[in-house]
Amino acid sequence: MTADISFAINTPMDTLKYTQRFAMRINYRIKLIWACALVYLVTGCQPAYELSQLQKIKQSDVLRVGILFNPTSYYVDTNGTAGFEHDLVNEFANYLDVEIELIPSYHISELLPKLENNQIDILVGGLTRTESRSDKFRFSPPYLNISQKLVYKQGKQRPTKLSEVDGVITVAPETSHLEILEELKEDYPDLQFEVSKNADPNELLEMIIDGSVEFTIADSHNLSIVRRYFPDISVAFTLEKSRDLNWLLQNNRDDSLYAILIDFFGDMNESGELIALEDRYFGHVEKFNYVDTRLFMKAVDQVLPTYQPWFEEYASGLDWRLLAAQSYQESHWDPRAKSPTGVRGIMMLTQPTAKQLGVKSRLDAEDNIRGGAVYLQQLMRRVPDRISEHDRPWFALAAYNVGWGHVQDARRLTSQLGGDPDKWVDVKQKLPLLRQKRYYKKTRYGFARGDEAVTYVSNIRRYYDTLVWLDQKATEEEIAELRREEAQKPAIPEIAQ
Repeated sequence: MTADISFAINTPMDTLKYTQRFAMRINYRIKLIWACALVYLVTGCQPAYELSQLQKIKQSDVLRVGILFNPTSYYVDTNGTAGFEHDLVNEFANYLDVEIELIPSYHISELLPKLENNQIDILVGGLTRTESRSDKFRFSPPYLNISQKLVYKQGKQRPTKLSEVDGVITVAPETSHLEILEELKEDYPDLQFEVSKNADPNELLEMIIDGSVEFTIADSHNLSIVRRYFPDISVAFTLEKSRDLNWLLQNNRDDSLYAILIDFFGDMNESGELIALEDRYFGHVEKFNYVDTRLFMKAVDQVLPTYQPWFEEYASGLDWRLLAAQSYQESHWDPRAKSPTGVRGIMMLTQPTAKQLGVKSRLDAEDNIRGGAVYLQQLMRRVPDRISEHDRPWFALAAYNVGWGHVQDARRLTSQLGGDPDKWVDVKQKLPLLRQKRYYKKTRYGFARGDEAVTYVSNIRRYYDTLVWLDQKATEEEIAELRREEAQKPAIPEIAQ
């Protein structure tokens, strides 16, 4: 069998066509390489797909937050870190299911560059929208509305409008307060103001007291807290009636973090958690009583030291400062106090309650404090476990004042009227209804002075917060004194080897 073998004969024309096709393939590959190189250079040597800011946060499992030290945003006391915005931003981290890294500072000028340079993801601290901030940063949805006040020291001439301000207004740098004054200067050319390079807005409030500053501007929510400690700070008039508080974000085309913040604040509003958080920090400080605050501060200095050891001894699981605050509300720390209804002593116990608690003499301050502490502890144990640890003391204190049965009636009424019976912010709005026949006739325990219980709890919260602040301040002063003593010690000379 003969195999059929054929040969391909390349003519000169075939060779030319092959060479042209090979050259075209080489040219295409060169162009492709150049195109890839150009894309690589244009994109800054980045991959074609880049993670969004939200994805980066979730991938790193950390939300980096710059936060300002102040009485409303962030502070440290004997119970740990706290503050309205501290709690709010922690709720946001929980919402994202990531850890939180707080970068605190006393001065916003230290945190703004960190946000600009992507060293933090969010900046919080009671911040309002200003023109200069709008140029560089983005704002979260608003979460609290405030006003801004001109303040001065009690006892001095009070101006009622800007044209009557006879003195210098001092403000901190890079604040909305400064921008307000710069805008007002156009209409009030005689307006005098200066920028303090070293003091933050809260330090300026303290400087009002010592007289080193004549006037400054304060945000209403911050002022309501600070005036409990410095009652001599007085309001002249309101400069800005309404301003929203926002968080600051980086100003870029990435909407991922802003979009999730819209969802977060929407959920916080819908669930009532934002209102509850606002009530936790500000619900009891709306009304300011100058005389009462001065009397309380005087009593803390002159009377409390006599009874503090017993408050500490018998608190037993309670914060002794809460027990002391309650006692001040009850009797102003008067062991012989007596009411028209027959309650007596420093914790104002009824005779049947005192007998049940084993108090032999209601006029014995130590025994009365012990009995009152035991009674409050009993009431705390009656508060359902599902109620937040932040709200549990307020329910127990209301029961101390008006009775546990009436508190339960108010909780049931709150539920019937569409509120949350486990949140103090809702229940305290319904407690006063127990005075009205159309409501109390349907309850188990009937009429009650629920409005008095609400005032009772609110006052105790104010006194308690003040005691916590004073305790914290004393601790800080002790630490500062120890550091000064350590710095003054002579250096130990090194021993030659």
